[in-house]
Amino acid sequence: MSLYATWQQVAQSQQTREAYNAFWSTYFEAEKQNYKKILANHETVFSGKLADLAAQFDMDPVTFTGFLDGANTSFADGEKDLDSLTEESEITLQFDFDRLYINMHNAKADWLYNLPEWDLVRSEEQRRELTKQYRAEKIFVAPPTVGRNDPCPCGSGKKYKKCCGK
Repeated sequence: MSLYATWQQVAQSQQTREAYNAFWSTYFEAEKQNYKKILANHETVFSGKLADLAAQFDMDPVTFTGFLDGANTSFADGEKDLDSLTEESEITLQFDFDRLYINMHNAKADWLYNLPEWDLVRSEEQRRELTKQYRAEKIFVAPPTVGRNDPCPCGSGKKYKKCCGK
């Protein structure tokens, strides 16, 4: 079984609500520590064998694969094929920090996008602009509707009520 399949099985196997909450609470704290390390060393490109990187981030390989799953859409070099990862897989963690910040907003992970280490990576003004961009992407704008007395959009020159609106 691949590391990713094992991660999915572990993440979904929590039987009780208490076990589920305890599992995710522990995971989110470890994730927070990983991002603190990544943001504090934002100019560093972490690379190596998956097992070595997992040890560097104080995680076991399966949990680290879960971390990669959460960060997968934020890598500068594209998404990783998580199903094919083994402990011996060579990987590089090079983040697109703008995309990472927006993805943290998208996940509603305020414990991550409010980390003080972001001050080292992006200024307050840059983060405000990224937040504004994120919010603008979420606003639904309805397409304009055709009124009865407007020209018909089919191009006939007639009023909509006399043409396609019949």
